[in-house]
Amino acid sequence: MKLSFITALFLVGSCTTLRYTERIENIKNNIVFEQPEIIKSHLNTIKVIDLKMIVSELASEKYEGRRAGQKGHQMTCDYLKNYYKEQGIAPPENAPDYAQIVPSTYLPSEYGDSENVIAYIKGEEFPDEHVIIMAHSDHEGIIDGKIYFGADDNASGTAAVLEIAQAFQIAALNGYKPKRSIVFLHVTAEEIGLQGSRYYTENPIFPLEKTMAVLNIDMIGRTDFKHEENDQYLYLIGVNRHSTELPFIAEKANEFSTKLDLDYRYNDENESNRYYYRSDHYNFALKDIPVIFFFNGEHADYHKPTDTEDKINYQLLEKRTQYIFTTAWYLANMNHYLEANLIR
Repeated sequence: MKLSFITALFLVGSCTTLRYTERIENIKNNIVFEQPEIIKSHLNTIKVIDLKMIVSELASEKYEGRRAGQKGHQMTCDYLKNYYKEQGIAPPENAPDYAQIVPSTYLPSEYGDSENVIAYIKGEEFPDEHVIIMAHSDHEGIIDGKIYFGADDNASGTAAVLEIAQAFQIAALNGYKPKRSIVFLHVTAEEIGLQGSRYYTENPIFPLEKTMAVLNIDMIGRTDFKHEENDQYLYLIGVNRHSTELPFIAEKANEFSTKLDLDYRYNDENESNRYYYRSDHYNFALKDIPVIFFFNGEHADYHKPTDTEDKINYQLLEKRTQYIFTTAWYLANMNHYLEANLIR
């Protein structure tokens, strides 16, 4: 029997759709969190008391608002390096003092050199593959004599990265090293155009072609205007742009751990705030690396001197950090490399 050209196209399209649907179902069904008690015991090492200690320190007057290229930000970098040294978490071989210098040529003329801080835990089975967990460490500094403390933006994200690093290190010391290497990256100069992350992606410490995913944490300690009645949420942005598999992993990690309300409204490509383009994950996304931007949205103290540590919801910060840790755990320990976007 002869088929018309239109009928043939319809059948090919139907088969393609069927294969796509089957592949999606296979991806979903293959996401299994092995050794659940081990994961939960280590995510529970992330605690309010430790997060509060870090945020209160970095958002104090001592750090003068952590402006990139200034004394307060350099003190922040020293604090981060000392933290990793105390935890026994190593620097990369090609950045033995944990520092990647970002030259002043990447910054406005009134800024000096700055630096990204980098530590990592080497993977056992796939040491050349990397998952990056990152946050920007800078803020606005002092403007018109007022310190912009930046407790939520982004002492909250910085504290989350440090606590996640500590949890992974405790797991490693307990005999549960990750299969992939985990990189803890604190970038500078986000507030002046994502310059620290741009410098890193143009001068990577770890090969970008072996960077499986980037989890960017930028403001996760507060509640925005849209969620004043329900603070048990977190925005996920960019999650499906470069990987079909990553959104399902993010959902499963949430289901497994903290059961937050995952809000995707800012993930829409036509979203008017354009948050996808406004934090450091974007420079990695430009290299076609799968990313997730974890974000709580803007609030009344956003980019104001009133963004202070006493306004952080530390119980919520703990819960969100535990969720991100769980996502990172799965990515670091899955048996295959992350699926790229499937073509329907």
